[in-house]
Amino acid sequence: RGGGRRGGAAPAEQPAEPEITGGRAARRKAAKAAAKAARQTGTAISNVIGELFITTGVLLLLFVVYQLWWTNVEARAHANGQANELQERWEESGGGEESEENRDPGVFSAGEGFAILYLPTLDVRVPVAESVDPGSVLDNGMVGHYTEEDGLPTAMPWDEEGNVGLAGHRNTHGEPFRYINNLEPGDPIVIETESTYYTYEMRSRLDSTSPSNTAVLDPIPEQGGFTDPGRYVTLTTCTPEFTSTYRLIVWGELAEERPRAEGMPDALVN
Repeated sequence: RGGGRRGGAAPAEQPAEPEITGGRAARRKAAKAAAKAARQTGTAISNVIGELFITTGVLLLLFVVYQLWWTNVEARAHANGQANELQERWEESGGGEESEENRDPGVFSAGEGFAILYLPTLDVRVPVAESVDPGSVLDNGMVGHYTEEDGLPTAMPWDEEGNVGLAGHRNTHGEPFRYINNLEPGDPIVIETESTYYTYEMRSRLDSTSPSNTAVLDPIPEQGGFTDPGRYVTLTTCTPEFTSTYRLIVWGELAEERPRAEGMPDALVN
């Protein structure tokens, strides 16, 4: 018998698994790093955009707060101070021959206060200044008197006939005319000057009209229902609220003229 080992030939050795080359490993590692970097970049961009939106929102909120609240605080403080100064000046002068009643409308400079307007049912007390210029008058919380310089000359309270035209903000900057749409026929509208209280009674209202409708300030404001010469007052403001698209108009007619020396009229006492 042969001398070979029993059991047949020895099994062949299995080839070893091929190792991943260094190049493929490097590419996979680089791909993973790139994907991670892309995710981080996307996240960073999203964070920046989100922060920009938040910052913009905060700035808009601050602007709204400034417009709707802080302008009212500043303007009301200014207007109240101006009204107090007027009354102090009148007390010192005693309403003599050089009083406001002896001055023509054109004598007052733009922005100069000469009267105080009261709307008792609305709890409004606000100084009246010459001109309806926003910068020097209306934005400072005051009510403006339409003048020749504004292109719309109107009467003074002490004139024997005519229509006293007044303008005021409805929203922001003190908003003295915000609620004049709530005035009802018979409600008092009082103008105080150095020597006299002029008490008007609200007669009619025009809820909306074009800003170009200057006939509302006519000496005889027919749109207010008046047909004869008289002594009238017209309040104008913007409408709807927070817009300047149209104008809201309120008319009044003089009911009483009372010297300041005799004390306040009933409308301011009751």
